Amino acid sequence: YRDDDDINDVASMAGVNLNEESARIMATNSDLVGTQIQSCKDEPFLAAVPLHKRILETAKKLGITDVPAEVVTFISHATQSRLRTVIEKVTVITQHRMESYKDDEWYEQATDVRSQLKFFEQLERLEKQRKDEQEREILLKAAKSRSRQEDPEQARLKQKAKEMQQQELAQMRQRDANLTALAAIGPRKKRKLDSPGLLTVGGE
Repeated sequence: YRDDDDINDVASMAGVNLNEESARIMATNSDLVGTQIQSCKDEPFLAAVPLHKRILETAKKLGITDVPAEVVTFISHATQSRLRTVIEKVTVITQHRMESYKDDEWYEQATDVRSQLKFFEQLERLEKQRKDEQEREILLKAAKSRSRQEDPEQARLKQKAKEMQQQELAQMRQRDANLTALAAIGPRKKRKLDSPGLLTVGGE
């Protein structure tokens, strides 16, 4: 019997020589045997020289003249960690925004921001229309005034009223021209692709 009788007895029955196998494994992985595993080199996330210069500028304002290199490394790592955290949170927020709960029976809509924005836009449009009408009335009154001694403000209002009337007249002429052109062309025929009932089963 050799060393480790029981193991060798079973291995010899299987035709395996443990000493040869051990020698072969040691020869194959000889470059890994006895080596010491070390951590990777500590690479700063930010450029060390500009960061150190910026830290020194800030430290001088506080009365600090010397800033060790370890401070630059710590701030660089803190910046990297903070940026990673922010990006992870933004990623989670983006995933949440992509989720749709409209068809979920466990959720009900509480507010409709789009409808609220449309309502405010309509209010602004009505307010602008009201102000334009008030300004138009003022200009029309100024244009109808027949005072002989007109101040510069009255003359300016009359000139502006005249320009407004000319602009309205030009818009009316353009509208009439468009209607005349459409009447000359005639009613637009509906294209075959637009007519219903022509879509096949696989058509889009």
